[in-house]
Amino acid sequence: MNPNNPSKEDSNAKVSYESAGNLEAGTVTEGSRFQRFKDSFKPADLSHIPNYENLTDLEKAAIATANSPLQRSLKTRHLKMIAIGGSIGTGLFIGSGKALANGGPASLLIAFFLIGVMLYCTIQALGELTVRFPVSGAFSTFCTRFIDPAWGFAIGWNYGLQWLIVFPLELVAASMTIQYWNKDINAAAWVAIFWATIMVINLFGVKGYGEAEFIFSLIKVVAVIGFIILGIVINCGGAPQGGYIGGTYWHTPGAFNHGFKGLCSVFVTGAFSFTGTELVGLAAAETSNPRKTMPAAIKQVFWRITLFYLVSLAIVGLIVPYNDPQLFGASSVDIAASPFVIAVKNAGIKVLPSIMNAVVLIAVLSVGNSAVYGCSRTISALSAQGHAPKFLSYIDRQGRPIFGIMLSGLVGLLCFVAASDKESEVFAWLLALTGLSSIFTWGSICFCHIRFRAAMKVQGRSENELAFKSQPGLFGSYFGVIFNILVLAAQFWTGLFPLGAPKADVTSFFQAYLAAPIVLVCFVFYKIWKKTKFISLEDMDLDTGRREVDNEALVAEIAEEKAYIQSKNFFYRTYRFWC
Repeated sequence: MNPNNPSKEDSNAKVSYESAGNLEAGTVTEGSRFQRFKDSFKPADLSHIPNYENLTDLEKAAIATANSPLQRSLKTRHLKMIAIGGSIGTGLFIGSGKALANGGPASLLIAFFLIGVMLYCTIQALGELTVRFPVSGAFSTFCTRFIDPAWGFAIGWNYGLQWLIVFPLELVAASMTIQYWNKDINAAAWVAIFWATIMVINLFGVKGYGEAEFIFSLIKVVAVIGFIILGIVINCGGAPQGGYIGGTYWHTPGAFNHGFKGLCSVFVTGAFSFTGTELVGLAAAETSNPRKTMPAAIKQVFWRITLFYLVSLAIVGLIVPYNDPQLFGASSVDIAASPFVIAVKNAGIKVLPSIMNAVVLIAVLSVGNSAVYGCSRTISALSAQGHAPKFLSYIDRQGRPIFGIMLSGLVGLLCFVAASDKESEVFAWLLALTGLSSIFTWGSICFCHIRFRAAMKVQGRSENELAFKSQPGLFGSYFGVIFNILVLAAQFWTGLFPLGAPKADVTSFFQAYLAAPIVLVCFVFYKIWKKTKFISLEDMDLDTGRREVDNEALVAEIAEEKAYIQSKNFFYRTYRFWC
């Protein structure tokens, strides 16, 4: 489908997002409350989607994802808070303890800084793509349109499978976290309560998800800021126990542990800790005006990386030595292994460990909530592209991908393995299925951005028509692709030869690297089955899915906004650049 030379079928089939309107119009507003509730599960009104029998599979996929009947109910405050605190969870609060023990405080900062820079570039690239194409499925859809449908199939299922598995994992983590206060109640009772709570939230649609994440993220943000202030007080000797610490632990036991291999092992933990940041791009299809709301949310990623990860982990490295025995031998979801809690305990503060445990519980439930949202939207988009069974694309009148939510809920019932003595073994292999998922997702986003810009150049399109441009530009996307490849190499090495192991460990390798062969098998399978071809730059569709279809008006509006910002003082211009 070449937008510069459209055929008659193309012109009839292409429908701007504006024509779809705010698809809540299909919602039933008459009758009793129960009748309205019952009717809300009926199919959304799809009359705005044209007949596209004569189009190719790729053209059908582009139109279907561009005209998804998802509701556009997310507001700017939702997106900003999702961007700032959406992925703050066990990776930061607990996983950082393992990273500190393996690599030391210097490795912790170096690895998280480099991962943060890569992710900043990646989210900027994703922002540019989603502002122009706020389509359902976001990056999995972009892979289909800008790289190869086979790669879109592989990345889409890789991402959907990640959230399918993360949901029961987080439920078990929540049950273990709550046992910090009471170990007498069976874990199965807690996971049942948490499962029902998250499913009810998601049945309220995108409004339910947005409001829940706004509250969850706000609590996490306040907790991290509070810890940073407390950490400074502890480091300066203001705690009940222990005197002035300063940079003592950077000298004894030291800044690094296990040398370069320790640093490589921290990269993997860092990548896991940032998982979920890309959800802000997935939510673009459910905002009323992505050109206004998405840039502000995308820019918040810088502050999250700087404040909530780098500053908090710098404080952790100053007040907790990497050889603290409490960092070792604990479960990856055990609050006792959290360096945040260890720091408070070592300082002799009695009440705060329970408060921090409550924050970790909220963080875990937040990730579980995001898992259902991310899985259901990805699965629905995959189905719309013909990459999954057709019934999974069903979206009701409230904009809920109801069968995607049900699928996530069914797989979530694996959480009841928490009551089994095989719990740790089962979940170690489930986690192996998703261990590298984010690395493939982030690398693919950057590559999609590179291909998109190349296609614009080949087709003679101007970058001035982009409503939002990635601040690091193509350089950032090239850095993102290369860095993600390096992280895959580091994971291969540390997975095959774990820290402290005298020789190669096959079990450890497959638990660390199982996601890679799954992605490759999916890609090769679909490539052979559908005989897909890599999308050429000349034929790449650069228009379907745009909400602003008048290029001249858009360019003029962008120029007017830039002129207004330039007319302001230095402080305002700086604020608008970063916020």
